[in-house]
Amino acid sequence: MDTVLKELKAGIRRFRREIYPKNEETYVKAVSEPQQPHALFITCADSRIDPELITQSGPGDIFVTRNVGNLVPAYGEMMGGVSAVIEYAVMALKVQHVVVCGHSDCGAMKGLLNPESLEKMPTVKSWLKNAHAALSVTNSLTEPDEKPGALMRRLTEENVLLQLQHLRTHPSVAGAMARHQLTISGWVYDIGKGEVRISEDGGRVFLPVLTEDEA
Repeated sequence: MDTVLKELKAGIRRFRREIYPKNEETYVKAVSEPQQPHALFITCADSRIDPELITQSGPGDIFVTRNVGNLVPAYGEMMGGVSAVIEYAVMALKVQHVVVCGHSDCGAMKGLLNPESLEKMPTVKSWLKNAHAALSVTNSLTEPDEKPGALMRRLTEENVLLQLQHLRTHPSVAGAMARHQLTISGWVYDIGKGEVRISEDGGRVFLPVLTEDEA
């Protein structure tokens, strides 16, 4: 048997044996009424990111879409899955907040910094055009002696800020924000540190969400 499939099946069995019984009431309730997520979470397809775990959300709490680089094409440029998810979340589900979440050690950001690594992945290379402006801003702000880690951090942040700009071009988002029915924020999740930094209210600074002990 395929070893990966075998591992996935083992996970399903653990879920049915250990997790579902403890939360059966929550799951039954979730499927017995229409979903009403309070937020749309747009993040990277990176396998190390777990939006529900980071936000401690349960079934029905957040509507999630993932793609390489947590990109949001500006409205009308690449109409597809991301645009459809945004429109549905805002207009049909009436989410009250949209998050664009980037992360540390992002392969897409590494690809932007090293375009030669994308030559055998033309689809990925084309998709990452949605982040080129972030690379331009990063390069304009970079000092000659900038360390690679600092460069990656800045690019990751600039990319999130750019995608928030793109998000505002979507009619459903622009309309809901004008009616004060929707807010948006940009996040950067540091996988190794378990830290989330957030830019909100249109600001460019990402501030960490502190625990009670850290505040």
